[in-house]
Amino acid sequence: MSTKQEKRPNVFSQLYRGETDFQFVAHRKKFYIASAVVLAALAVVMIFKGFVLGIDFAGGVQYNVPAGQTDASLEQVEGAAADAGADVASGQVVGSGDDRSYIIRIGELSTDEAAQIREAIAAEAGVGTDSISVSEVSATWGESVSRQALIALAVFLVLVAIFIWIRFERRMAVAAIGALVHDLVLTAGIYALVGFEITPSTIVGMLTILGYSLYDTVVVFDKVQENTAQLLQTRSKTFAEGVNDAINQTLMRSINTSLIGVLPVAALLFVGVGLLGVGTLKDLALVLFVGMIVGAYSSIFLAAPWVVDMAERGAVYKRHNQKVANKRAGVEDEKPARKPAKAADNDEDDFVLAKSEDLPAELLEEPEKASSGSGAGRSGGSKKRKRR
Repeated sequence: MSTKQEKRPNVFSQLYRGETDFQFVAHRKKFYIASAVVLAALAVVMIFKGFVLGIDFAGGVQYNVPAGQTDASLEQVEGAAADAGADVASGQVVGSGDDRSYIIRIGELSTDEAAQIREAIAAEAGVGTDSISVSEVSATWGESVSRQALIALAVFLVLVAIFIWIRFERRMAVAAIGALVHDLVLTAGIYALVGFEITPSTIVGMLTILGYSLYDTVVVFDKVQENTAQLLQTRSKTFAEGVNDAINQTLMRSINTSLIGVLPVAALLFVGVGLLGVGTLKDLALVLFVGMIVGAYSSIFLAAPWVVDMAERGAVYKRHNQKVANKRAGVEDEKPARKPAKAADNDEDDFVLAKSEDLPAELLEEPEKASSGSGAGRSGGSKKRKRR
């Protein structure tokens, strides 16, 4: 009688159950190199191309031209403003159909220059000057907005670091802040590459993606702490393997969270902006779209592996990893020649430590086990003897 071979679940079933075994940590150096190359390229873009600052930050004059009933294109209206002596910073189409309008942004102007340019735009568009709304923003106000945004970002990062340090441990706080900085730089670099304007909506989007990135990172760290809290009690796996298991177990949650957030933002970016021409939404949509994807990437491929790198520099985990390797190779662990003053008959594997960054020094050495009953008696007697 033949027995049916048990069917192995496919990768989607394994993802759903958290049973995948993708080697994120083992190949972490490849991800480090890829991220470094991308960040270096975007840094070059930011340095040489720079950012397109909106009127709220650079200061200047903004003209809102009704274009629902005009045959003039945006380029023609911008050309008329330039012919009148304006230095056009940017222009965009807002809305569609009869509600369509052109937004023309120009650098700081005097009152007479602003009036002349308004008349030139009205003549080209075939509308009355009274129908063109004009708003002016000083560069001082833009500097104030920028300064407040940087202060808010700094306070956010400090509070996040304190929370993760208290809730988890120091190296996780360092890794989380590093991942957030990575997300900010990469998103800003793509923004500079695309050439979208930096507006208050962009700043709001930047702060929003930090929340998404932090949420995903904390979920992974929570599972890492659960998997490694009692790791030193056994010799079944190394710290890196425990972290890798945690990433695989939370992978489906990270994917679901990212998809749920990215899909409506993608609709906002590609449908609302691309098809309907709602230009005022593109600043917020792009930063959210890029930031959510980058945030999920950094939580899985950077933050958790960074924790492994920092942890395995310590003597305790180096020794634990060596014990795991010895057990798998069938080699007996080496015993130290001397016995610590506070040694017991168990080593660091008998300690339950959720936070293992500050392990006592005596855990670094194994005590010699008594070889005879008399030795055990002397050891027991010494426990009652007070040191002078």
